[in-house]
Amino acid sequence: MKGKRHIYPMGIIGNCSFIAYIDTSTNIKWLCLPRFDSSFIFGSLLDEKKGGEFSILPAEGNFTSTQSYIKNTNILLTEFECTGGKYTVTDFAPRFYQYDRYFRPLMLIRKIRLVSGNPQIRVRCHPVGDYGKIQPHTVLGSNHIRYLNLDSQVRLSTDIPLNYILDDKSFVLTDTHYLVFTYGEPLEESIRLTAENFLDRTRAYWQNWVKTTSIPDIFQEQMIRSALVLKLHQFEDSGGIIASGTTSLPEADGQGRNWDYRYCWMRDTYYTLNGFNNIGHFEEVEKYFHYIYNIISQTDGRINPVYTVTGEKVNPVTELEISGYHGNHPVRIGNDAVLQIQNDVYGQVLISLLPLFVDKRLNFLDAARTISLVNWLIERIESTLDEPDSGIWEFGHLKQLHCYTMLFHWAGSRAAYKIGKILQDEQLKIKARYLAGEASSRIEKCYDPVRKVYTQAVGTDHLDASQLQMITMNYLDPASENARLHLKALEDTLKTPDGLLYRYIQDEKGKPETSFLVCAFWHAEALACTGQLEKACQLITQLLSYSNHLGLYSEDTDFDAGQWGNFPQTYSHVGFINAVYRISIKLDKPIFY
Repeated sequence: MKGKRHIYPMGIIGNCSFIAYIDTSTNIKWLCLPRFDSSFIFGSLLDEKKGGEFSILPAEGNFTSTQSYIKNTNILLTEFECTGGKYTVTDFAPRFYQYDRYFRPLMLIRKIRLVSGNPQIRVRCHPVGDYGKIQPHTVLGSNHIRYLNLDSQVRLSTDIPLNYILDDKSFVLTDTHYLVFTYGEPLEESIRLTAENFLDRTRAYWQNWVKTTSIPDIFQEQMIRSALVLKLHQFEDSGGIIASGTTSLPEADGQGRNWDYRYCWMRDTYYTLNGFNNIGHFEEVEKYFHYIYNIISQTDGRINPVYTVTGEKVNPVTELEISGYHGNHPVRIGNDAVLQIQNDVYGQVLISLLPLFVDKRLNFLDAARTISLVNWLIERIESTLDEPDSGIWEFGHLKQLHCYTMLFHWAGSRAAYKIGKILQDEQLKIKARYLAGEASSRIEKCYDPVRKVYTQAVGTDHLDASQLQMITMNYLDPASENARLHLKALEDTLKTPDGLLYRYIQDEKGKPETSFLVCAFWHAEALACTGQLEKACQLITQLLSYSNHLGLYSEDTDFDAGQWGNFPQTYSHVGFINAVYRISIKLDKPIFY
């Protein structure tokens, strides 16, 4: 992979029950069922031999393909031109409203449409189970293939001759055909009529969802795509939102920085809910509130840093015996962040609760039920004020009094004060004001008067990009000289050769070879806050080139604008949404980019 810009040539589809990753050759490279964090049923993204295959390719090797989304939807269109002619493959996961609820089955539909000529194509469908350990037996029905020995009923229903698929035989495409892949309840209706009906209704659902999305006058197309990506990562059954749908895509080639991100990080709560608020989608916000509330209501001690999509404790890491992405090891499932102490989560949740009281459009919890939760969170802040933790970057063997953690102690206490004021709870107000002051006094212990910057933690001179939040969260007045000097010191130390930001310079694994992309969006947001709007817009414009052909952002990027890390990363898309929103409210008049 050296010497060539590394880009993930994939799009995603989904329906808030699952996410499928489809490359430009129509192979489903990654699909976990029945949940985001289940075993893959197609997983050639991490192992070409053990991962199975589901592709619709020209029989001859020479072809070109292009990939795009149907406008304002999560429906993916791949167009092929080959020796015999042209055809398209439309991939989608049904999602629409019926019977007073959303229909979102574990069903993936593929439509193959002849455009011109008589191309010969080959359809391969080889699902697997238990991360490639199980190769299912196949049984033919009248118009379907059943795949046995998996965790549930798995079936491919199609109007293509079944033996062509089983025998890996090519055939001439002369008409439109459909493939309906189901996990659990199979399709018992007409294949063609059902597929077309579901396609029309799914297209209408996504386009109507976009119509209700509030976006500014700048970077509109990219804002829409980021909103659609964010939506796909919410597991609607519980409301939880995962960091990414993949595991073990490396932060850099050969470094071993490979993690499982198919879980819900509590720290992401503030940024994600802020993103949904900014685009005006409150149904998703309320579902996420329910998810968080259920977790905290059943917690006696600490809030864990990370949870499963159903609010359970994540398992520590185990490693799989599969080849890994381009040979990158280890391949991990589970996440050891669950073993860490990360105390910023209490402030994150408190800030996220604040809209329940100040935004009259939301109607989630009554005050009496919520006030006990607020008091519990405030008590956790008080008890952890002087407790070292692993911090936002989850340093495995280093615990410090992180400035970022104390910033959220401060911000969470201020949110609690506002809630106390609204509810006329004097005790809460007094305690929250006191704790905000205590947190602020500890933040000031991180200040370096020589460099005019707040450091990563008490007693260290290291800097990291999370300190940009000192400006965006208004701990530092964005219009002040202190904010300007703080920002400049961070830029001088953390800027990468391509003008982005390292999240930090060094950790126990050495110097990162890539930059964490959300840090660049935080940088753009901080530039906007400090009035540097032109620089902020220029940076966002530069960052557009860091997406792939479909506008999807990865977790990390290298110096050639290459994509690394898990993909797509909700943090990156949320960072983009929040940065553009911040720029837009600072602009005196619309500027179109």
